[in-house]
Amino acid sequence: MEADFWHDKWTKNEIGFHQSKPNALLERYFNKLSLTTGQRVFLPLCGKTLDIGWLLLSQGFRVAGAELSEAAIKQLFDELDMKPDIYDVGPFQHYHAKGIDIFVGDIFELTADMLGRVDGIYDRAALVALPADMRGPYTQHLARITGTAPQLLLCFEYDQTQMSGPPFSIDGQEVMRHYQESYDITLLERSELKGGFKGRIPAEETAWLLERH
Repeated sequence: MEADFWHDKWTKNEIGFHQSKPNALLERYFNKLSLTTGQRVFLPLCGKTLDIGWLLLSQGFRVAGAELSEAAIKQLFDELDMKPDIYDVGPFQHYHAKGIDIFVGDIFELTADMLGRVDGIYDRAALVALPADMRGPYTQHLARITGTAPQLLLCFEYDQTQMSGPPFSIDGQEVMRHYQESYDITLLERSELKGGFKGRIPAEETAWLLERH
């Protein structure tokens, strides 16, 4: 998927994927990662999600993120009421404030050294945003740069013939295919997505716990 696709979405404010409150599955299951206050959580393709504020301000975790759209990150810091310092780090712009580091650029160019320590991963919007041919390279890259940190992964399942995505439909078999080499995988919840997609396409949301072997 071309970077211009996402830049265009943010420029036109076509961000139906952005939620107006922290994700309920995050609030319900984040404790399954067994992290302690002050540890560092990585959110790939984070956008300006309110989940960051919940993790950082309400729960006391440090947060790192990667995002292609600088517009999204400027909005994020405005909404957090934080003034970031901005540095050039390789091909990235690194937005930093107390407890939070966001790398603006192509996540596939992010290295473990740039990212730093990761104690847990929360993926609500990355795997489901990528077309099929990018998901394998993405999951392998994510494992490399995070040291296969434990992960809370949220996915959708629906009839892909009824909507082109993103978000894309990712079933349990695909989750296993991408992650079983590195993780023990537990399905935490499968629930109906209220209203479906576009008010007409039935869908389910799934929450997965990935724990390092």
